[in-house]
Amino acid sequence: MKIRLHAYLPTLLGVGLAVAAGSASGKSLTVASTDPARNAAALDDQRDLKTKYRRAPLRTAAPSAAHVELGRTLFFDPRLSRASCMSCATCHNPGFSWGDGLPRAVGHGMKTLGRRTPTVLNIGWAEAFFWDGRAETLEQQALGPIAAAGEMNLPHGEMIKRLENIAGYKPLFSAAFGDTNVTKEKVAIAIADFERTIVSTDAPFDRWLAGEKAAIPTSAKRGFALFNGKADCAKCHAGWRFTDDSFHDIGALGDDVGRATLLPGLESMDHAFKTPTLRDVALRAPYMHDGSEGTLEQVIELYDKGGRVRRPGLATEVHPLQLTAQDKRDLVDFMLTLSSPPKSVAVPSLPR
Repeated sequence: MKIRLHAYLPTLLGVGLAVAAGSASGKSLTVASTDPARNAAALDDQRDLKTKYRRAPLRTAAPSAAHVELGRTLFFDPRLSRASCMSCATCHNPGFSWGDGLPRAVGHGMKTLGRRTPTVLNIGWAEAFFWDGRAETLEQQALGPIAAAGEMNLPHGEMIKRLENIAGYKPLFSAAFGDTNVTKEKVAIAIADFERTIVSTDAPFDRWLAGEKAAIPTSAKRGFALFNGKADCAKCHAGWRFTDDSFHDIGALGDDVGRATLLPGLESMDHAFKTPTLRDVALRAPYMHDGSEGTLEQVIELYDKGGRVRRPGLATEVHPLQLTAQDKRDLVDFMLTLSSPPKSVAVPSLPR
């Protein structure tokens, strides 16, 4: 198994974000949470920090329109499940910010699974996939749930036969790959290329980054300073997607050991789960890998306490924060600014 460096050194990514919002000299910006007379100009002038959150280009070449169209069709087709009643979009629903709105996912036979459905929003930039990082490429992520017994439960050989018997798929495969042959690799490539187009639009936070000072409220600007300073959020929720793509034990309750299933014996990976993106986070309650925290306020309480439970492998970034009530409100107000305007999604007509 390929072992990622960031699995062992989760604090490296985003370590430069740990300083409080301030000047180029690195001095902290003084914004005492109990002081009603805020310096709005200083809050707006956080240039060093703002550059950390500007959108990055997609690391791969833009997918072809034919790949995307085939992938979109496969993504929404329930015939990729054994019972022909569940598609990729059943769990990754655009109406729920590409999640499902449930504490834990529901799979084949309406069985509740052990973990919450992660969003596929902005997944084209990700470096590891699933809560435990068991897939190293987007293509592996796209193909895995189809055959997984607890999820869509359709072995790849049966999937191929089904698709071969649907005449309407032949022109789609031909347009995408130059022939009508159906393979699991082509299915994976097409779905992954469609998922690369699932990208958040500019949120109020992005408009503020671009210089629109009134795009977010003053409380959210204070929250941004806290996010990068006292609250230590940016050590893990780094970059424009607000994730370091690494794995941490944050002190959530539960028996699921997370990434330790793949890396047994590594203490820091015991109960460690991938840092989720915070883009559109207000639209994806409940939270954590198992939906155990119902609101953003509860999530902040978990971090303020330094975790619900303290294990030997608890991430060093997780420690009591001593946030004030105003601090907590400001952090929530900041996270609310990360929600993008609704984006229409074209649901395809399925081939016959």
